[in-house]
Amino acid sequence: MNDEQTNDSRRGAPQNDARAKMLSGSAWMTAGSIASRILGALYVIPWVTWFGAYSNEANALFAQGYNIYNLFLVVATAGIPSAISKLVAHYNGINMYGVSRRLYHSGMYVAMAMGIICATIMMFGASLMDNGDPNVIPVIRSLAWAVLIIPGMAITRGFLQGYNWMAPSAMSQFVEQLFRIIYMLAATYFIMKIQHGSWVSAVTQSTFAAFIGAIGAIIVLAMAWMKHLGEMNGLVANSVEDREVSTGSLVLKIAYQSIPFIVIESGITLYQLIDQFTFPHMMKMVGNFTHYQITVLYALFSFNANKLYMIVISLASAMAATVIPLLATARAQNDQEGMRKQIENVLMLFYFVMIPAALGLAAVAQQVYTVFYRYDPAGVTVLEFASFVAIPMGLYTVAAAMMQGISENKRMMKFLAIGLVVKLIIQLPCIWLLQGLGPLLATCISMFVVNYLILHSFNMEFNMHFAQMARPTNQILCFSLIMFVFTKLVMVLIGHFVSPYGRFTAFFSLIPGVAVGVGVYLYLALKFRLADSIIGARSAALRRKLHIR
Repeated sequence: MNDEQTNDSRRGAPQNDARAKMLSGSAWMTAGSIASRILGALYVIPWVTWFGAYSNEANALFAQGYNIYNLFLVVATAGIPSAISKLVAHYNGINMYGVSRRLYHSGMYVAMAMGIICATIMMFGASLMDNGDPNVIPVIRSLAWAVLIIPGMAITRGFLQGYNWMAPSAMSQFVEQLFRIIYMLAATYFIMKIQHGSWVSAVTQSTFAAFIGAIGAIIVLAMAWMKHLGEMNGLVANSVEDREVSTGSLVLKIAYQSIPFIVIESGITLYQLIDQFTFPHMMKMVGNFTHYQITVLYALFSFNANKLYMIVISLASAMAATVIPLLATARAQNDQEGMRKQIENVLMLFYFVMIPAALGLAAVAQQVYTVFYRYDPAGVTVLEFASFVAIPMGLYTVAAAMMQGISENKRMMKFLAIGLVVKLIIQLPCIWLLQGLGPLLATCISMFVVNYLILHSFNMEFNMHFAQMARPTNQILCFSLIMFVFTKLVMVLIGHFVSPYGRFTAFFSLIPGVAVGVGVYLYLALKFRLADSIIGARSAALRRKLHIR
């Protein structure tokens, strides 16, 4: 009997340790990702104000340049950071730290070459990607400088994440965003307010700020590397060295792992590019819209709402970055049970955080949009709708990362291809039906298809315990809806006494609304023991501190 208990505890220890690593890593990556996303949204307030009447056109131009930049950035990094993170975790899991080090060096050479190639294409081929708008050309060229150096930075992030050191990645994300925003705000103010110059020049300098931000991130990662160098050297010295794993084979492994990552990680970017290149033409097919009207509608969903709901999706991105190395380690050890539990834990953590965050954003959409962009009923409607679309988009981010973590890359690429085909087929009917909301609806339906295929695949391979997950999932949905209703009532009540149309009044209305929403959801999650199944023993400590029985 004692032997059985001992064996059970031994089996449980790695699972508990993996869960603790996931929660700790998710906490760091979530903090860094949310902080950088919030900074990336807050700068919009002065930035939009300084552009004045050109704000929507500037937003649309910025979004067009960044969509192309994001695709090239994924190709330039070639999915290598995620591939490095996964392979480093694999070799570290079998005590081959020396191979992990050589893997990093090999990946750095590949990433530098890809950065040079992609930056050159962006610099000299920008006119081929402008979609008929010459203003896009200088924006694409300004972003080429960032593509040149970011791959090396991203490789280092992936390497450190392979050791489950998430803090340097989180801090570098924050510093990168901080440096970027300081430069872009300073440049925009100088051009628009002091020089009274061209708004296109101001947007171009704002996008060039991505290069300045990357410099800041490199500084943080270099400091983290020096801090952990002694520890890494010690692990390498005491590891098993397999000389049969040659540098050439490592490069091939990186390429084999990274090519699917290119396709999968560019999934959301590919959806955005479909919108960018089809929306103007399809809008002309369904109605008599002017170029300015189409530009404004495109800005509403591709930039204005996107900046805000991507804060919510960043929660999912942080979890995705954490789970890949943990699943890779379990796969290397052929731990089927461990992989199943990891997948279930990540899904429940995703539901626990993402669903209330999305519904909460929808409840305060009018006030949030007004604070960032001034009151606009069309913009508010788009943001409310986009808040719900963020849930399937976030689930795709997490689920795709888990598919990569368990080495189901080919299957994941097939699922994404199906999703993109669905998006292309229903894009025109959705735009005909809902006009500016059409691309979001098409993305939502397509993402539901992809997510169903992924979850079905998990169930077929690991026999997921969906029946056991049903109760906490239903509780999350119920508590989130209760929170949404309470928050919406508070916002409507405040709106009777304070004008919701001014930026300052909207901001001060947000504070009690957010407080009520967070308070209601937290109370229900702790009171009915939902939090216990998600974050474990920490929930008991929270109940004691908050005097909840």
